[in-house]
Amino acid sequence: MKTSRLAQETAKISKNSEIATRRTKRSFVTSINACSAKNAGNFVVKQQENDDDSSSLSSLGLPEECDIEDASIASATLKRKRGVPSPAPTVTTASTVEVKTRISPRKGAIKAEDGSPAKIKKGRKQPAKKVINESGEVDIHPPANWQEIYSAVQEMRKKVVAPVDTMGCETLAEDIRSPRDKRFQTLIALMLSSQTKDTTTAIAMRRLQTELPPPGFTLEGILAVDPVRLNELIYAVGFHNNKTRYIKAAAQILVDNFKSDIPDTIEGLISLPGVGPKMAYLCMSAAWGRDEGIGVDVHVHRITNLWGWHNTRQPEETRAALEAWLPREKWHDINHLLVGFGQTICLPVGRKCDDCTLSTRGLCPGAVAAKKTVTKKAKEVVLEEGEQEVKEVEKILVKTEDPQSD
Repeated sequence: MKTSRLAQETAKISKNSEIATRRTKRSFVTSINACSAKNAGNFVVKQQENDDDSSSLSSLGLPEECDIEDASIASATLKRKRGVPSPAPTVTTASTVEVKTRISPRKGAIKAEDGSPAKIKKGRKQPAKKVINESGEVDIHPPANWQEIYSAVQEMRKKVVAPVDTMGCETLAEDIRSPRDKRFQTLIALMLSSQTKDTTTAIAMRRLQTELPPPGFTLEGILAVDPVRLNELIYAVGFHNNKTRYIKAAAQILVDNFKSDIPDTIEGLISLPGVGPKMAYLCMSAAWGRDEGIGVDVHVHRITNLWGWHNTRQPEETRAALEAWLPREKWHDINHLLVGFGQTICLPVGRKCDDCTLSTRGLCPGAVAAKKTVTKKAKEVVLEEGEQEVKEVEKILVKTEDPQSD
């Protein structure tokens, strides 16, 4: 009974007391330290074991403009497990930013007038247009800037020698041979060039010219050589097994149907095994000197679509689209021009847009913009018992800058 009465009296005294003492929580003091340091830089609040309710936020060093919610948010990341010492509060101050332009190792050949790297300007697509004239017929109007693009590519091609300039199919026939044998060698070179680089085709042609037994690299020599030996001589080219069969079969067809010479029509050339429209038009131009169509390979098809001259899916569609408006006197040259351009500057992978005058003059819709490297330096401040320690942390973010946005 005495114990119960004593407890009741103690409860009454505690209830009627005007000032009730309490222990300041460690997490509260930590949050105040974080917010104070954010605004004052190097202010430190020491933990006090016995503070009463009369102590205000200003007595703890919290600026008036600091919201208490900021302190609670800062303290939320400082939770610790029971029994583990509390870590020193960490504050990140305002960061400084440095922006540097990254120039790719494969770029930077073209300079502006002041000597700085020329800026890439992405062009606008200007395709050929179909217009109905007064008589109701459809006229094809060429791309508005095609002549400017064509002339610029010609100037660039004069400065760089491409593999097609020295090892193209038109240049591989032996000069010492008769016109008939030269035409035959040109046809074989085109058949070997399918899915094969010009350098590899040139090697295979050289082996045929030097290693075939007499009468050498002629129609009669191809008919006489054993298929196994022929396959060994052209082993370096792509699909050499199929091409061995095509060459042997085509040689026999020439003897049987075309008086031991290559056909002088597109239809006759396409009738040969392994010869498609592209080879036929190129062969007519190189062997017979007649431009009856445009030879469209992967380079011509890819680059003209990249320029926005048309939107085609197959090389034959590209050929028809180009022949509808391109002047006939350029039908022979455009293949050689764009093949060399695709081999040296406008590569299938890794286009050298900073080496191309089309991109700096805003003529190419497919120009690749340069990238900028943004470096952010943030200072991390560690507060520990009145001493200040500064650490610098670098974060690198890479983003692509649109040249048209400037």
